[in-house]
Amino acid sequence: MVAAASCVALAGGLTGLLTAGGGEHGGERVATAPAPSLAVAPEPSSPAATLPSRAPSPRTTAPAPSRAAPASRTPAAGPSALPGAPTSPAGPDGDGKSAASGTGAGAGAGRLFRFPDSQVADWVDDHPADPRADAIEDGIARRPAAVWFADHSPGTITARVTAVTRAAARADAVPVLVAYDVPGRDCGGASQGGAPDLAAYDDWITRFARGLGDGENIVILEPDAIAQSDCLPAADRAARFASLERAARVLKAAGPRTRVYFDAGHSGWLEPDRAAALLRQAGAARAGDGIFTNVSHFHRTADETAYARAVLDALGGPPGLGAVVDTSRNGNGAPPGGAWCDPAGRALGTPPTLRTGQARIDAYLWVKLPGESDGCTAAPGTFSPEAAYALVRG
Repeated sequence: MVAAASCVALAGGLTGLLTAGGGEHGGERVATAPAPSLAVAPEPSSPAATLPSRAPSPRTTAPAPSRAAPASRTPAAGPSALPGAPTSPAGPDGDGKSAASGTGAGAGAGRLFRFPDSQVADWVDDHPADPRADAIEDGIARRPAAVWFADHSPGTITARVTAVTRAAARADAVPVLVAYDVPGRDCGGASQGGAPDLAAYDDWITRFARGLGDGENIVILEPDAIAQSDCLPAADRAARFASLERAARVLKAAGPRTRVYFDAGHSGWLEPDRAAALLRQAGAARAGDGIFTNVSHFHRTADETAYARAVLDALGGPPGLGAVVDTSRNGNGAPPGGAWCDPAGRALGTPPTLRTGQARIDAYLWVKLPGESDGCTAAPGTFSPEAAYALVRG
């Protein structure tokens, strides 16, 4: 078996900081984001929080489980919903050669939100004369992507989530929010951290949920928390899964139009029956809206959609359960040998969209922000114009 590690590279974040780690064995990085101009109402009994001006993207990593290593989950602390961004998907392999029509069953037919604060946007703004700037702006900076919440700061989390959801509502767009604070995340690896215990996590999620509001939202609930859970003793795993189910119920109760997706790893990591068994234990079919796959990895869209459907079939549950797939860097598929940390020769994948034209596939999302290091070519979460341009060129 090839050692697998899921890596959620997170760094810097909304209103303060997001802790972030790198690739499978990457180091941890903490960045602070300057206080921004958009203030939102403070959480009850907590100081006012403001939306940062350009939060560096999230990143983290996971220790090696038992299959192909998922690449560092690098989401930017605020990708974007752009009025002119393309929303039609690329071909089934994410190569942009053929557009599909139709809508995924569950996530809605609107457009995805591009949060304007990200490292790639900063770089484009700061380097207007660079000959690569236009390609990077058009290929990456103008695409919607996920907003990660990865620091345990219960005093400000409600205000920070509110800042994103209100901005998305004003743009009439759907934000993608990543909750990444589960205790023991990354199994003690480079992205270790999260809440000090499950009681604190439950409180953090409750506060997170208060910021969702009445608009449409997509929540990616704890990357790696299920697929990578074999590192936990049985009792601790059961306790984590119970907390994840509670989290989904709290999120959906607070945000009536919020869709919550649970971690299913990716097609090179878990067998569908194994993924479904873990998801069932975590209450995904009872409390959630479906599953997410391929976060920060490179498997082709066609492989992931087939895997996602196989997991959903094995999971059972309500007929409305769907899947979302991270397609940010899968245009050339996964590299040989299970390489996951800043591998060369990758390409941008299927553009983010809520209209996939694929049954049971609710959305293609950019959860990992392209151009940010997994931790091998640079510090985890570091934006590289060279890497971004290489992805754009494919």
